[in-house]
Amino acid sequence: MKELPVDKGTRVKLHFALRMDDGEVIDSTFDKEPATLEIGDENLPENFEALLMGMQAGDRDTFQVPPEKGFGQRNPNNQQTFKRHEFSADMVLEPGVVISFADASQSELPGVVIRVEGDEVEVDFNHPLAGRTLTFEVEILDVEPAKPTH
Repeated sequence: MKELPVDKGTRVKLHFALRMDDGEVIDSTFDKEPATLEIGDENLPENFEALLMGMQAGDRDTFQVPPEKGFGQRNPNNQQTFKRHEFSADMVLEPGVVISFADASQSELPGVVIRVEGDEVEVDFNHPLAGRTLTFEVEILDVEPAKPTH
């Protein structure tokens, strides 16, 4: 049987690693169970899925992913300043603390506190990996049709 290439409608078992351009590992399955995903199920951002297209079981490759193909450029408009009294009094507010907000559609939106000064709390809603060039290493272990054919 011909090796099935990764494409829409396939289930892929793979190992992957995502690293910063300085080599810091953000996430990796190479030292644990492999990941399984269906192409198009949104478990993997579309631009990362696109890199896998056409690969077959046994293939291994490393890709440089610029910000515009990864998590976007940092947007200064995604930093907002709130008043201290808008948060509960017992909430710890210091740089690096992640706070979950609800956006207009009531979806969860995480923000990271970047500055606390007097009555002002500055929160960054950019994705933590925005503006970063990433290294995406992948090893395809198995490719099969996503739905069993009868």
